[in-house]
Amino acid sequence: MTTRILLLTHAPLASALRECALHVFADSADDVLALDVPASEAPEATLERAQALLAAHGGMEVSTLVLTDLFGATPCNVAQRLTAQLPARLVAGVNLPMLLRSIGYRHEPLDELVSRAMVGGSQGVMQVASSSRQNQGARPSHDQDQHHHQQ
Repeated sequence: MTTRILLLTHAPLASALRECALHVFADSADDVLALDVPASEAPEATLERAQALLAAHGGMEVSTLVLTDLFGATPCNVAQRLTAQLPARLVAGVNLPMLLRSIGYRHEPLDELVSRAMVGGSQGVMQVASSSRQNQGARPSHDQDQHHHQQ
């Protein structure tokens, strides 16, 4: 059983995240849906579009992970109403690492997938040093440890 993933975010983030994910997981196009919410759209209209999108892609009975961008914003509020009607879970704060992790583990049970998504999202956020090269090759020859260790 595969869990369907719905991206429900402010426009154009949902479509952009989906396109990035399909670059990595080209075979997941049927399992990853995107619904961009324009700033001018009424929440009721967004809910209707979300329901129609899910109905057209497997129906309302399919296990669904809904990923939204910002807790408390219109897309998240609509997603809360939507997930109350589905066998679904909702996670706010979507980023590309979260989405990729979700796609990679979409065959796991929904509750486990939620945990994987949240770990992927949080572990994908890190500070990266900009002043030095990282994992770019062997250490300089004056290094006392002559063994090269990649992380």
